Amino acid sequence: MADAASYHQLLLVEDSPSLATVYQEYLRAGPYEIRHAHCIADALKFADHAMPDGVLLDLRLPDGDGLSVLRELRGRDPDLPVVVMTAHGSVTLAVEAMQAGASDFLVKPFAPERLTVTVANVMERAALRRQVAVLAAGAPRQGFAGFIGAAPAMQAVYRILENAAASRATVFVTGESGTGKELAAEAVHSISPRKAGPFIAINCAAIPKDLIESEIFGHVRGAFTGAVADRIGAARAADGGTLFLDEICEMDLALQGKLLRFIQTGTFQPVGSGKTLQTDVRFVCATNRDPLEEVRAGRFREDLYYRLHVIPVPLPPLRDRGDDILALAEAFLAKSATEEGKRFQRFEAPARAMLMRHAWPGNVRELENAIRTAVVLHDGEVVSAAMLPATVREGGAKPVPAPAPPPPPEPESVKPAPPPAPVEPRAVESTKRIRPLAETEREAIEEAVRLCGGNIAKAAAFLGISPSTLYRKQESWRRR
Repeated sequence: MADAASYHQLLLVEDSPSLATVYQEYLRAGPYEIRHAHCIADALKFADHAMPDGVLLDLRLPDGDGLSVLRELRGRDPDLPVVVMTAHGSVTLAVEAMQAGASDFLVKPFAPERLTVTVANVMERAALRRQVAVLAAGAPRQGFAGFIGAAPAMQAVYRILENAAASRATVFVTGESGTGKELAAEAVHSISPRKAGPFIAINCAAIPKDLIESEIFGHVRGAFTGAVADRIGAARAADGGTLFLDEICEMDLALQGKLLRFIQTGTFQPVGSGKTLQTDVRFVCATNRDPLEEVRAGRFREDLYYRLHVIPVPLPPLRDRGDDILALAEAFLAKSATEEGKRFQRFEAPARAMLMRHAWPGNVRELENAIRTAVVLHDGEVVSAAMLPATVREGGAKPVPAPAPPPPPEPESVKPAPPPAPVEPRAVESTKRIRPLAETEREAIEEAVRLCGGNIAKAAAFLGISPSTLYRKQESWRRR
């Protein structure tokens, strides 16, 4: 039996005594000490006495909406894991709860295993976040398992990947295109106990719909036109290692059901075969979409989402990583110069400012391509601003001009405009004290930079804006 220190204090907010008893029985074998509240008032009294480690929350309570409890408790502890439960809800209501800060949701009725797995997952993620917070005060890592950068957002990513690698739990990587999702999958594999096994990657968006099942599960000779020989497929090829399913939300719904069975049982059938095969695979998947939005739209199975979304790894866009932009650019410059036999060693100051100012919609991939283009087309020891691609020099794509508004209708009769009202001298004097907003903003930014000793990334963090925004404003002031 686990000692008291290893137990989690859970607050169960459920108005039905019979259901509360059932849920407590479901969780009895886990490391939980459960307190039961029948209503909102009781739940807040419990929290006033001692904040729980986690909350199971019914959304329909006799004295109000459970979302109010969610917002109140998350306001006290932003990292508190909360699983919402509802018999009246839908995915839309669940998404609303997630937006309010819920960690996960369950729609009644649910199986015991669904409850125990969901609670275990949210508590594990909360523990990972706490470990990240403890380590955040230490010296930041400049890189990790192929990643380059020391931004605070990346420190959290490094810690999650490091902890996730040691387990068999499925990792779900999200992020914009070009942020390094496959690199994250490779990192999980390379530092895991499975690192000696194969790493097999399948891009679900790059393979035709009628071929992807064969790519994953393989096929036997004669299974379809063109199947002239047996093919083992990625599932068998990844045996003992890691199977990475990139752009998982692009997978056809019919194939999602077969993938779910494979994940649940570890068994599958090659296309055209009646033989069931078994394999030992660790799953990592990725998408540049919002998976919950895909579930709500009916394009992604909810049960498959819960099987895959065990350890989420959100990758930040490059524009939010501050000085990592320059660190990455310098690494790409050294790599490209070596590969192309060029002499480049550094960037001139205007080029560095230009790199920081660009929005990088294509993220790290766009940055690497931009540096390689400059190296291939030019030579020298220093990369100047003029050597960078036009898209970078121009600060990204130009905004599309808004259509001109339609002309106003002709008035039926034109009346002379009334003379302006006389302005009181006191009103004129008071308006002199009103300063332009841009002037006030500039003073606030310059003061923040001064107080941070010239550290742009630190000043931007205190001001609540991205470093690239701050660089762009400074550049616009210099041009005036």
